Amino acid sequence: MKVYAVCGFGCGSSMILKMSIDKVCKQLGIDCDVETTDINSARGADCDAIFTSAELASELKESCNFPIYTVKKYMDLAEVKEVFQKFLSERK
Repeated sequence: MKVYAVCGFGCGSSMILKMSIDKVCKQLGIDCDVETTDINSARGADCDAIFTSAELASELKESCNFPIYTVKKYMDLAEVKEVFQKFLSERK
C-alpha cells in the first residue's frame, strides 16, 4: 500500500506527518510505503490515499481519484492512528 503525506511544498510539515504515519504503521504491523509530496505533485499521484491538512484537502478533492484524509495535529500519534485506521476500514 502506498500513501502520500502532502503539504504546500512537500518538505516541511509533510515530513512530520510522514514520520507519524510510519510510527502508526509500525505499531499496527502494517507494511506501507509513505512518501512526502507537494500539493501540485499530489494531483497527479498514483497512490491508495493522501493524508494532509483540511485546507489542502479541499483543494485536492476535485482533482484526485483516491481518498483524502485530513489530520489536524501531525505529531499527535493518537489522532494520526485514528485517521489511518479510518482509511484502513474504508479500504476493505
